[in-house]
Amino acid sequence: MKIVVTEFMDAPAVDRLREKAEVTYDPQLVDNLPQLLEQAEHYDAIIVRNRTQVRGELLASLKRCKVVGRLGVGLDNIDLEGCKRQGIQVFPATGANANSVAEYVIATALLLLRGSYASTEAVASGQWPRDALSKGREIAGKKLGLLGFGSIGQLTARLAKALGMSVMAFDPAMADDNPVFGQLGVTASDLDRLVAESDVTSLHMPLLESTRNFFDARRIQAMKPGAILINTARGGIVDELAVAAALRSGQLGGAALDVFKDEPLAAAPHFRDCPNLILTPHTAGLTMESNQRVSSLVAEKVLEALA
Repeated sequence: MKIVVTEFMDAPAVDRLREKAEVTYDPQLVDNLPQLLEQAEHYDAIIVRNRTQVRGELLASLKRCKVVGRLGVGLDNIDLEGCKRQGIQVFPATGANANSVAEYVIATALLLLRGSYASTEAVASGQWPRDALSKGREIAGKKLGLLGFGSIGQLTARLAKALGMSVMAFDPAMADDNPVFGQLGVTASDLDRLVAESDVTSLHMPLLESTRNFFDARRIQAMKPGAILINTARGGIVDELAVAAALRSGQLGGAALDVFKDEPLAAAPHFRDCPNLILTPHTAGLTMESNQRVSSLVAEKVLEALA
């Protein structure tokens, strides 16, 4: 059997695949669609991250493919209905990068609330901006609002509670009496209350037509003044221009964006000189440890499905 891996995968997991199959491992193949299309009909499985679009012409070319392995959890780059019609199973790495994302959320919340960690250059050059940087906020006692309460949201809640935060969550797919809320000491909230009351709002929702531009200027204006917004979900959920404007006006007290409407993000002048802004290149779920977990889990799922 033949397997193609079109984006980065941890080396031991690739070796594991090679024990059972003929493997084409080319992390640059995602950027060479003609070559991928030329070879696609020969593969029994394809393993991707978030950039390879398993839809349209590529999906149609996967004539003998039985499995798609997704090195991550988001599935908006995969035509799930199309895969189902072709008899292709799709296996995401559910839960394998949850800890990395949860730690990113808590770390950026700490940084943005405190606001004093960008002073290295000033202090090293002989400045002493102590007064200006003495008005940061502690995370203990603050309210975290989670939009989406799956495995990542739940782990984020655990970490937040350990630091003394109170946590509320809104997830339209979960009933308010779901026992997980009580088990974690999290308040089941409606959307409007969560947006209005949270000191830190973290997004953990899929990108659907119903969630596209979900956090637009109107919703950001409804947030608690000075609140922090963190998006590790999908870029199209947030109106980036509205975030930049809200940071400059002071409506937002800070923002961390790990995902963007278009990736890689091109030059974005609207973000330049925005106060208390953290931009990262879709790396919230990427650590040495999570790469190992994600790759190993997907490799085993793909091999099991092909056995």
